[in-house]
Amino acid sequence: MTDLIRQGALFLMSEKCYDNYFLEHNFLDVPCFKALLSKGLGLAIIAGSVLVKVPQVLKILNSKSGEGINIVGVVLDLLAISFHLSYNFMHGYPFSAWGDSTFLAIQTVTIAVLVLFFNGRKAQSGLFLVGYVVLMYVLNSGLTPMSVLFTIQSCNIPILLVGKLSQAYTNYQAGSTGQLSAATVIMMFAGSVARIFTSIQETGDFMIILTFIASTFANSVILGQLIYYWNKPAGVKVKASKAKKPKTKKDD
Repeated sequence: MTDLIRQGALFLMSEKCYDNYFLEHNFLDVPCFKALLSKGLGLAIIAGSVLVKVPQVLKILNSKSGEGINIVGVVLDLLAISFHLSYNFMHGYPFSAWGDSTFLAIQTVTIAVLVLFFNGRKAQSGLFLVGYVVLMYVLNSGLTPMSVLFTIQSCNIPILLVGKLSQAYTNYQAGSTGQLSAATVIMMFAGSVARIFTSIQETGDFMIILTFIASTFANSVILGQLIYYWNKPAGVKVKASKAKKPKTKKDD
């Protein structure tokens, strides 16, 4: 029983921290506390990521529509998540530092396929899925050199920002957040904030830390729009712009 507890504790902390807590009873060790907090947050984020985009998937399925969802933004978001996953996986970083990307990638590709499908592009949705599977094999099978993965990861910040902010622009044009799920937006924002801390603690990789800072900024913009448009009916901005349109000779 003691060995089982020890193995479970060592899953969350180093042997040095285990000795500090369980043998020396030194509960005020700051580095160990930070490491344990980071590991716990990382595992909590992974657990949350299993369902983080499920509300969005269900909303699309129930309405049988991808209205208000920018497919370009979704694809760019998917690429950013996938590149991040591959970079971390091939670097051998702890699963707690990037495991959520696995579940986010699965859910994001599902959203992309559903949006294409319900927009009447059924054949393209199937081809998109096959192409994505091939891409992930190439990135994670050792076929892609680490230098290329580093370059791809460095491109993640502009990809992520363009993807997220294109969705924000779509929301602005529509005067509504459309079929975006509030639960998904909130969880994505909270997860990106927490990932800044866990990335500092578990990887120390400046590129990854900077990526999550950019992700937090972009997610905060969409969260702000969600709050702003919460009680506003869809299409208000579009209707207002039409109402302001000046009359032409033809209208007279």
